[in-house]
Amino acid sequence: MTVDEQQLHPITVAEARNLAQPSRLYLEGRKPDAHATFAWRNSRLSDGMTDEWIVRVQGKEYGPVEVDTLREWKMEGRLLPANEARRTDVQRWTTAADIPGLFESVDTAAAPTAERSPRRAPLQPRRSFSEVLIDTFRIYRKGFLQFLGLALLIAVPSLCAQLTGSTLSASPNMEANLRTLTVAALSFCMFLLSLAAWPVFIAGIQILTAELAGGRSIRMFPLLQNARKFWPRVAMLCIFVYGTYLFWTVLPIGIILMVMVAGPSVLLFFLALVVLAFQVWIVGRLFVNFLFWQQFAVLEGADVGNALRQSKELARSQRDLPWFRRPMWRGVFIASLWFAFVFAINLGSEWHSIQHYFHELTTSQDPQALIQGLTTTSTTQGFNLVGFILGLVQTLLRPLLGIAFVLLYFDSK
Repeated sequence: MTVDEQQLHPITVAEARNLAQPSRLYLEGRKPDAHATFAWRNSRLSDGMTDEWIVRVQGKEYGPVEVDTLREWKMEGRLLPANEARRTDVQRWTTAADIPGLFESVDTAAAPTAERSPRRAPLQPRRSFSEVLIDTFRIYRKGFLQFLGLALLIAVPSLCAQLTGSTLSASPNMEANLRTLTVAALSFCMFLLSLAAWPVFIAGIQILTAELAGGRSIRMFPLLQNARKFWPRVAMLCIFVYGTYLFWTVLPIGIILMVMVAGPSVLLFFLALVVLAFQVWIVGRLFVNFLFWQQFAVLEGADVGNALRQSKELARSQRDLPWFRRPMWRGVFIASLWFAFVFAINLGSEWHSIQHYFHELTTSQDPQALIQGLTTTSTTQGFNLVGFILGLVQTLLRPLLGIAFVLLYFDSK
């Protein structure tokens, strides 16, 4: 079976030959696209070179490229022996299996390359938004057990912390004895363990998605070992990214509360609206700039600064395309779908509590009695089975968001 034409970077012969003179593109006022840049960097065309090859897949030609590039395509599964190929100075087509030193040679560079960073998925033509969603579910189904294991890394400690915390809040007369202190310490340790496992979860999602998208498989233990290597870098980025979100969320809310405490005033009311609008604007900009930091930190092996910089550049790139095909808006749509799902899950689990709170607000006349009634209700609630099941469903489906952003990253690159 020949490789699908979507598995090779769509570089035509004409495009590659144009790149032999890259300055010509700039003189004409044309900015070379990603396909052209890829061809220029990998083919290194020269008029005197003859040891270059052209590959033909389903009527389309790719190249010219040197044997080293063909060897990379072969290692990544993009080039198969049955694909048609010919030298640039020969018109007769043969197969890639006839290229000297390609398929019969043993490539020793694969092992150190795999140690540096996970292999990328085959480069494909741009997917539509529906195709991104379809491929997301396909990859999730294909690697369900591995994705489940990654999700449980953060879900099990978090659930233990919630269960131990619920036992403390359910006690009507909680005393500071050895039992309560032990339960509280266990709950706090489980919470810290869940936070510590989060970078491994993020890195594991990136690596596993890239492997499955490339038609490869990986076992759970090697996956965790590879993801653990990225823990320091991803942990630092998590602290910076989520800390920035927290800062620009808490600070405006604090200012708004101070304005409200100062007393009723039309000027203060408009000031609170201005602060709220600024909060929405800054959080939106941060969201766009941080769209692809996980992919650059793991799949590209970039450090903290470069991961954030390249994430911002990629998210705001391709402005010549229609707005709904740009990486920024595609990422916004994907995140919006996930946030809507999470909101529906949380709304369903807390529906009875919301109904009770609304009833208290509409019937109670005494503010102090209202606050006391709401506090008593929140502390006397026991174990919520519906909320537990819905939270488990959210945990199982959480890898879908990471898979979708990895596919979007590959498309945007």
